[in-house]
Amino acid sequence: MTENCLTLVGSVVKAPDVSISPAGIAHIKFSLEHRSMQMEDGLNRQVFVRMQVVATGQWSQKISRELIAGSNVRVNGFINRHETRNGNPILVLHASQIEMIK
Repeated sequence: MTENCLTLVGSVVKAPDVSISPAGIAHIKFSLEHRSMQMEDGLNRQVFVRMQVVATGQWSQKISRELIAGSNVRVNGFINRHETRNGNPILVLHASQIEMIK
């Protein structure tokens, strides 16, 4: 099994945290909030998701300048399990593409 891809459209909750690794690689982290109505078995279902997004590399620094709280974006990437400082597992979307939506 090799497929692991996710596209999520939502709003940036707050401006991203930008960091540079000791190797000089840029990383940005931000939370993305998605709200919508989805059809499930012929019934409308209200959906709410808040997910952490991580983007790595030079392109992430460029897009981070555009990401402000309330920005609408489409994020493509893969999900991976991370652990919080408390040891709690969370799913994180590792972005390969971030598109601003006007």
